[in-house]
Amino acid sequence: MKQTVVAKRYARAIFRLGQENGTVDSYAETLSTLADLFDDPELEVAETLINPLYPLEARHKVMTAIAEAAGADALMIAFLNLLVERKRIDVLREVAAEVRGMLDLEKNISHGRVTSAIELDDVLLGKIQAKLEDITGNKVILETQVDPSLIGGMIARVGDLVLDGSIRTQLNGLKESIKGRE
Repeated sequence: MKQTVVAKRYARAIFRLGQENGTVDSYAETLSTLADLFDDPELEVAETLINPLYPLEARHKVMTAIAEAAGADALMIAFLNLLVERKRIDVLREVAAEVRGMLDLEKNISHGRVTSAIELDDVLLGKIQAKLEDITGNKVILETQVDPSLIGGMIARVGDLVLDGSIRTQLNGLKESIKGRE
């Protein structure tokens, strides 16, 4: 819980700075790229940058080199070095997710998932996306998933909205209806 609160504070700070500079999109991209790099267990980058056995100056140099390679500007490098200095680089994944969420909210973008019994073609997926955009009023970015246990139909989730048109759910409803009559 505490890590989430800390991550939100850092995310709000870098988001506001990005808004002031008009660089929120690049900040979100840089943070996502670095979070992916830091999550790689073979590299152990985050552990190295937190390790007090290395002098702070050396950790700053490593962070600066990594950030420059990722295309970060001076403000982002200073932000990342602050995370290193405060031993908060381990919340980078959460910070990146929070910034992405704030950016999506600002741009009226929602993320959703469509789960179907079979693979959906692009035409049908486009129609589903358009309908969900009409319902939510936001641009919807969909992720697809195949679940044969649905038998047929699909389940669409966008935020709190769940549209369940699966055969499995209809059969379960019918089963409960029959049980209720007995």
